[in-house]
Amino acid sequence: MKALIIAAHPDLESSRINRTLLDRVQNQPDITVHSLYSAYPDWKIDVKREQGLLLAHDRIVFQFPLYWYSTPPLLKKWQDDVLEYGWAFAEGGDNLKGKQFMLATSIGVHPDCYRAGAIGEFTLSEILRPLQATAVFCQMTYLPAFITGGELDDAQLATRADEYLATLQTERPRGTTLPKL
Repeated sequence: MKALIIAAHPDLESSRINRTLLDRVQNQPDITVHSLYSAYPDWKIDVKREQGLLLAHDRIVFQFPLYWYSTPPLLKKWQDDVLEYGWAFAEGGDNLKGKQFMLATSIGVHPDCYRAGAIGEFTLSEILRPLQATAVFCQMTYLPAFITGGELDDAQLATRADEYLATLQTERPRGTTLPKL
């Protein structure tokens, strides 16, 4: 299983969580880390290059900090440019069919803060639903999101990074069930 991590953090060096997770998986066999903000500082996305990367991998991972209940802007632009009509969806658009899709999202608070009546008011599943819809529309298999947040000490963050690597190396991440036929 070859995994492509599309890392989308506008200031990765200042991100303790995202940087630690990426450092842990960076040089692993069958894992490619692709930083959008490093690759495209001018925001001019090479669509054919990006589509080639997608075709060469079995699992596509969007790794990003949750920004105002959404993705950072370059990741949104990437989706708009790369997931083209006739390539990723619609007639002839089955290039992503059967690929696995996963989100690895960092948040600034503990995940329990995302629920009705809490500061986030909505669950993370509800907030991430548009990305799930994108995966389904492109005929990909949506896997459970890998959420990291809260105030983690160095040991807790290292453990979380190990869990991230294990999740990426698992054929189907824990908690995923196959549909009943």
